[in-house]
Amino acid sequence: MQKTAPSSMKRIARITALAFAALTTVGAQAQAQAGAPLKVGFMLPYTGTYASLGNMIESGFKLYVQEHGGKLAGREIQYFKVDDESEPSKATDNVNKLIKRDNVDVLVGTVHSGVALAMAKAAKDNNTLLIIPNAGADAITGAMCGPNIVRSSFSNWQPAFAMGKVAAEKGAKKAITITWNYAAGNESAKGFTEAFEKGGGKVVKDLTLPFPGVEFQALLTEIAAQKPDAVYAFFAGGGAVKFVKDYVAAGLNKTIPLYGPGFLTDGTLEAQGAAAQGMLTTLHYADNLDTPRNNAFRKSFALTYKANADVYAVQGYDAAQILAAGLNAVKGDLTQRDALTAAMRKTPVDSPRGKFTLSAAGNPVQDIYLREVKGINNEYRAIAVKALADPARGCKL
Repeated sequence: MQKTAPSSMKRIARITALAFAALTTVGAQAQAQAGAPLKVGFMLPYTGTYASLGNMIESGFKLYVQEHGGKLAGREIQYFKVDDESEPSKATDNVNKLIKRDNVDVLVGTVHSGVALAMAKAAKDNNTLLIIPNAGADAITGAMCGPNIVRSSFSNWQPAFAMGKVAAEKGAKKAITITWNYAAGNESAKGFTEAFEKGGGKVVKDLTLPFPGVEFQALLTEIAAQKPDAVYAFFAGGGAVKFVKDYVAAGLNKTIPLYGPGFLTDGTLEAQGAAAQGMLTTLHYADNLDTPRNNAFRKSFALTYKANADVYAVQGYDAAQILAAGLNAVKGDLTQRDALTAAMRKTPVDSPRGKFTLSAAGNPVQDIYLREVKGINNEYRAIAVKALADPARGCKL
């Protein structure tokens, strides 16, 4: 038998020692990380038109963490906050405060689609985990998709497509769309048009105004002159309140049904008052979904915050659920990034909206409900489209 030279034995011993040291270091790092707080960065609107939406998202996220003892996968949570002001021109600087200054482990945001697009680019450039709890910009889970980006909300296409289907089924033949001229509004109008025209209708005009403008009178006059069978509107927050009230004040609701995605009436009903009553909208959540999961969630939210939960609170809550699914799979070890992001996509989400899964592109595959405004609730009427998956056009993973 050939003998191993002393020099070779020394090299083998040195390599073995280095390998052991490396493994020990990795193990120590993982152990140290598991004991450190998880840094969650909220980039949400805390002022302006969408301020109430941002607050509800944060409240929903924190409620889930609170229900799990203030930890996710055994790790304490440390929160960092930036007001994005719903201002795309400030988005890159704002998100870099969280990524580079605060060194957050995960970003949660935002509401405005234009801001979210900048967040998604920064998250891809820095390989930072991003969970989007509202903004539906189609491109984020389309052409800009990435393994580190998931959404707990919707794509702009989903509720819009569902309402286009509903409007066509109700016999409307001619429709007008109206929205702010920005990514969310334009994509929502296109989604409605796709389904409405597939169902035999025709969108005769797309009306827009700059975000966050609320001077609707000239556009309402144009709607009255065109006399369509239906109007599809995408507005949210304060803009939705004023549009719905102005639409009714102009008397248009008496002859032209007003349809929209749920954002038109979510979180706005108390301010809209009588003007919103009877309106039909489509969304992935309805206030009175009578399920044990939703009832427990709404009770817990009301007790914690002395307020009624809405779809934005649900999306924040589910953002935390999705993150928890990934963290639980890797026992809180963020160095196991591939396993974490895979688990986030594979684990079914037991949401107050109903159970859903994430597509390969990271977007919820979910039921879209037809709702009717009754009092201060968006009440469930039917499932407009079952398990609707966004087409994720342009996504390459």
